[in-house]
Amino acid sequence: MKHLIHSLYYWGNVKTWIRPIIRINTKRYVEGMENMPKEGPLILACNHLNLADPALITALLPRRIVWMTKRELFDIPVLGLFYHLYGAIPVRRFEADLSALHKAQEALKRGQVLGMFPEGTRSLNGGLGKGYAGTALIALRTGAPVLPVAVWGTEMIKLPKAFFQRTPVHVRIGQPFTLPRVERIRTTVVKEGTEFIMGKIAELLPTQYRGVYTDAIPPKVAQDVGKS
Repeated sequence: MKHLIHSLYYWGNVKTWIRPIIRINTKRYVEGMENMPKEGPLILACNHLNLADPALITALLPRRIVWMTKRELFDIPVLGLFYHLYGAIPVRRFEADLSALHKAQEALKRGQVLGMFPEGTRSLNGGLGKGYAGTALIALRTGAPVLPVAVWGTEMIKLPKAFFQRTPVHVRIGQPFTLPRVERIRTTVVKEGTEFIMGKIAELLPTQYRGVYTDAIPPKVAQDVGKS
């Protein structure tokens, strides 16, 4: 029953105000929508530039996304209730949060899409920052495929002027992949998985947004991706 309530609340908000606001106030350029699996467990891993990123992706993608969201937002009066009803998973950032890890794994067992920002926070300079281990750890423990997603242009969304203009935003969806299964999940394996995931996100971004992963992109891929 709880999951049904979350689903009804999610789609009710998406259809009544999230999608209309995104359509009115942004000019959207979307690539790779066909890469998103129509069903089954999936970890959506995306770079993070603006508070509007989750709303933008939520509005555009056809499947419900269970977002992992910083715990502080759940403590805000009224707004915190929205996140609870929305079905988001509260997480203590930059530390081992076993409760959040368990809830994330349960969401994937139910065949849902788990939304994550591996950087753990918004970029301060627009470039992709170092990824934290959580996304790779969950992918390794569950075997769920990872869908790399890149967004840019959202850093130009600033309130209140965003309500009076159409901001150009880009979303590029890559091919899903799975990390190699291992008998034992060691720190080095998680680190390698994290770098692989972040590299896949970086491949989708134009050069100026790749940040610390600029040098990780093969020259041919970097040339192709830079065309946007």
